[in-house]
Amino acid sequence: MKRRQFLRNSAMAGFGSILVPSFAQAEILEEFKGKSTKNIIYMVSDGMSAGTLVMADLYSKRILGKPSNWINLYQQNLVTKAYMDMQSLSSIVTDSAAASSSWGGGHRIPNGRLNVGANGEEYTPILQKFKKAGKKVGCVTTVMITHATPAGFCVNSNARNAQSEIAEKYLQLRFDVMMGGGNTYFDQNHRKDKKDLYKDFVNNGFSVVRNKTEMQNAPKNKPLLGVFDEEGLPYSLDFKTDTNLHNKPTLAEMTAKAIEQMKDHKNGFVLQVEGGKVDWAAHANDIGALLFDQLAFDEAVGVAIDFAKKDKNTLVVITTDHGNANPGLIYGKNCNQNFDNLQNFKHTNDWVLQNILPDSSTSFIKEFVAENLGNLKLTNQQSQEIQSYYSGAVKEDGLYNYKHLPYRLLAEIQKEHTSVGWISMDHSSDYVELAMFGPGSEKLSPFINNYEMHNFLLKAAGVNMLA
Repeated sequence: MKRRQFLRNSAMAGFGSILVPSFAQAEILEEFKGKSTKNIIYMVSDGMSAGTLVMADLYSKRILGKPSNWINLYQQNLVTKAYMDMQSLSSIVTDSAAASSSWGGGHRIPNGRLNVGANGEEYTPILQKFKKAGKKVGCVTTVMITHATPAGFCVNSNARNAQSEIAEKYLQLRFDVMMGGGNTYFDQNHRKDKKDLYKDFVNNGFSVVRNKTEMQNAPKNKPLLGVFDEEGLPYSLDFKTDTNLHNKPTLAEMTAKAIEQMKDHKNGFVLQVEGGKVDWAAHANDIGALLFDQLAFDEAVGVAIDFAKKDKNTLVVITTDHGNANPGLIYGKNCNQNFDNLQNFKHTNDWVLQNILPDSSTSFIKEFVAENLGNLKLTNQQSQEIQSYYSGAVKEDGLYNYKHLPYRLLAEIQKEHTSVGWISMDHSSDYVELAMFGPGSEKLSPFINNYEMHNFLLKAAGVNMLA
């Protein structure tokens, strides 16, 4: 064969592989075609920019020797893939409350609210609709179970921060599984009104669990409330290193337990799963926190997909609610080596900065940072700059930075060590990644608006959209 003809045939073969779905995908789409969805698992890596997804996959391939579960679904052509426009009613850049509410209530609403429109319109949240239709429902998250993303599927509220009130609404709604952090909003010692919500949940027939062992032993014949930390759960990297944290469940473990609790229900179940601290890590420009929490979310994706493959009646939706800080690897001759340094991180930037004290010396800061952040070598000047934030001479603001710690400064210093850069410390307007596996996935178009997801899920499950 002549070289020109060979190249032409090769190019046409490659072109054809782009246009024609793989045999595996065609077979799966045919299997799901026309089937009603019994169960839905809706998975949200909160605040995940495209670069976060890419870096987690690169780390998984380079260090763990396997692709991430999410990207592997793409590589095997097992999912239908799309982009989703996530803007809110009040801004091109959404917050998590408006984002989750667009899915939960089927309408774009102003940032800061939960299923309440600009003029006070209340839209019935989707888990209430599924519960009314006879399904079991629930949410699991690595942040407070009363936080914006789970709440957007569950309740109406004029203020996303009214978390004590949201906790009471969960009691009234009697959802089947609710697990995450947020002790502050249930414990009488923290609530302003001194109500003991744990006692109220128990008196209303719930199992209330406070650690992994109790969670794993919880009976299936009762609704389950699990609250495992004061606010959000620990970052996955800190969890991995600190054995004192090991009786708190991972997101994958909570996901598996939630599925186990609800899978035998005759009418099926709907579960929202949120990797909430991916967003917190992005707000802090904390690469160790971000990377390993994204990988922890990816483990939960594996749990959901494994169940769906065996069950054959479960639609798994994998997405995010918005970008945040848009991190990514920066070109340079040491990029590969620098990125691989992350395997030597023992703790997150957050953990390190929380454990520096006002009287910590320059030499201590240098040694402490090197020991916990992959042998990152600070200069004396850099160490002194960090120290200045603890004396009150300088302070840094930012979401979830209640102590005004130097998150941005440390992230800037780390660039030369990790080759990871950031555009900001806040949300961005990205069209977000959206993947679906299971019955109903074949109906996904390549581009979707966030508010259209509400009816898409109801229709896939055969539930009255006006319920």
